[in-house]
Amino acid sequence: MAEDKEASLFQAPPEAEQERMVEAILFATAEPVTVAELNARMPHGADAAQALAALRKRYDGRGVRVAKVGDAWAMRTAPDLGFLMQKETVETRKLSRAAIETLAIVAYHQPVTRAEIEEIRGVGVSRGTVDQLIELEWIRFGRRRMTPGRPVTYVVTQNFLDHFGLESARDLPGLKELRAAGLLENRTLPGAAADSEDEEDELDQTDMFEDE
Repeated sequence: MAEDKEASLFQAPPEAEQERMVEAILFATAEPVTVAELNARMPHGADAAQALAALRKRYDGRGVRVAKVGDAWAMRTAPDLGFLMQKETVETRKLSRAAIETLAIVAYHQPVTRAEIEEIRGVGVSRGTVDQLIELEWIRFGRRRMTPGRPVTYVVTQNFLDHFGLESARDLPGLKELRAAGLLENRTLPGAAADSEDEEDELDQTDMFEDE
């Protein structure tokens, strides 16, 4: 009898109960949660990955979905219903053209060094531009290159992926899609112009920074 009681202490909860546990954790946590973090919170023997797969299938087609953000998971509004979450008052912020181009280069070429960013843009990148993107938590430091000087690289963050509803940087749209959506001007690519960074106009990025 004692042996049966001891064995039950280490018996994994039923699959339906594990699914409920994962649902509760994701619902109550604002930041995306990894499978390892889910397993650490759940009882011994639970399989968070399996529970996630079942939960994701159950939410398929509903107003809320279980979304993968980088290597973590979160509950997010269905993309086609995002307009319902917009606030009437939108906070407008400014992001310089230099910052926009730097962010785009990091997103599409990561991991990328500062020298490589400057080579692609054709002009220098000020420290303030990089610091601004790091402060916004849209890019972060990556691994150092195993080359002379061991330059640091930059990569986009999980916050960047989460903001734009991307599972990974591989899901970024192509140039044709960006132009079709009106998010990219049909102008000369970065690096072809001789304008200095200080002379670049600030662009109104209301949509990019719109509170959701």
